[in-house]
Amino acid sequence: MTATDAQVRIIMREREKGRTQEQAAVSANLRSRKTVAKYETLAKPPSELKQPRRYRTRPDPFVEDWDRVEQMLEDAPSLEAKALFEWLCEQHPERYRPGQLRTFQRRVATWRALHQGQTAILEQVHRPGEVMQTDGTWLTELGVTIQGHLFKHILIHCVLPYSNWEWGRIAQSESLAALRLGLQSALVELGHVPEYHQTDNSSAATYWPGAKAPTNSKREYTDEYLQLLGHYDLKPRTTNLRSPQENGDVESSNGGIKRAIKQYLLLRGSCNFASVEAYEAFLFDVMERRNRPRRERLAEELAVMKPLTATRLTTRRAVRVRVTRASLIRVQKNVYSVPTSLIGHQVTVHIHEWHLEVYYQSHLIETLPRLVGEHHHHVNYRHVIDSLLRKPGGFRDYRYRDDLFPSLIFRRAWEQLNRWQSPRKADLTYLRVLRLAARTMESEVATALERLLDTPGPWDETDVERLLQPEPISVPQLVCGQVHLQQYDQLLEVYHAA
Repeated sequence: MTATDAQVRIIMREREKGRTQEQAAVSANLRSRKTVAKYETLAKPPSELKQPRRYRTRPDPFVEDWDRVEQMLEDAPSLEAKALFEWLCEQHPERYRPGQLRTFQRRVATWRALHQGQTAILEQVHRPGEVMQTDGTWLTELGVTIQGHLFKHILIHCVLPYSNWEWGRIAQSESLAALRLGLQSALVELGHVPEYHQTDNSSAATYWPGAKAPTNSKREYTDEYLQLLGHYDLKPRTTNLRSPQENGDVESSNGGIKRAIKQYLLLRGSCNFASVEAYEAFLFDVMERRNRPRRERLAEELAVMKPLTATRLTTRRAVRVRVTRASLIRVQKNVYSVPTSLIGHQVTVHIHEWHLEVYYQSHLIETLPRLVGEHHHHVNYRHVIDSLLRKPGGFRDYRYRDDLFPSLIFRRAWEQLNRWQSPRKADLTYLRVLRLAARTMESEVATALERLLDTPGPWDETDVERLLQPEPISVPQLVCGQVHLQQYDQLLEVYHAA
């Protein structure tokens, strides 16, 4: 009969008291004194007597294909057990069934633990005030909306590894302008400057020193990035190629800040904000709350950091461009339209993170949304509608025609006009409707088009204009009474008598 470790301890304690084996067995709730004699002879508890099982209790269902499975796992270490099992089922449907998936996954996990090495995380010693790490993390997945529209944005996240103090700013992309905005804001909020600034090998800070650099070549820092760090007396530091784990503290904090923002959005009860500024103020509050428990270790960092004395650099960039004959300007490899009165003139474009400002001499002409990436276009129909009406034949094959449909309802209107009218007349009618939108209210024209699209018969721009005319307001007729001067004479007599 076997016993537990607790029963054996009772046996030994009773025997030390001089009790017989039968008495010790009764005290330990054992039925035989032979069990007492057995553990006295072994002098070990049951847990130390157990030996690991080195045999199978049932046949191995994968023995016929396991050599092939091992070879595939060695050739493709990232191959998942589920995908490999599905492949086995396709190869041998008579041999395997779906209920064996969990057994196969355990078998693969055991093989990997015994044969497949991994890269270990090397914990680092952080020194106070030494480095600030910066990385960009996308927050679009949180579902934040600005006035009901999904807000695509990235957080430029700065972290001090020693204290885990963090700060950040939102941007459209991980560009140098965005990096400058995030770093400057963190330094101003901190009021001090560490020794190093560390980033990954993003194009915002580094570049290949040749047209086609080899894969093992080292990326170099861009001149603008070095100028930024030199202004704040920071030394550059970057991670090795294909080694994002070297920026591990900020990478880990990226996940933490995302979870925190999501929780505070749930507490807020809404993911919608009135403006970008309101949303960023919400993010500042979240980061301030997360930084409160870190004040003690942050004080250790501030004590060894240099005070911030440099003035803040402007985050905007100014470029001079000439307006083409098509009333377009090209900024950072993207195309924007401007008023036709500027054709042939040079304008100054101030590039901000979220928008562009177009100046002619000292006059602000236009504010445009900044496009991210290359070879995109933003053509405002209000800028070119008069030119299109003078040359309506150029509308159908206009390179930027899609920009001339402000919303889906305008495109539907043009498509319906194409079904009723000839191509030239349909284009001319639509352009006249577009001119109405430019001269009145686009939303009112869209509402009128919705009403007309629901009607069965044909329509044109005159029907749209008719729906835009407000209903006449009836003005009440006022009856003017006659004035009797004798009443004023009576008032004067009363005044003098008093």
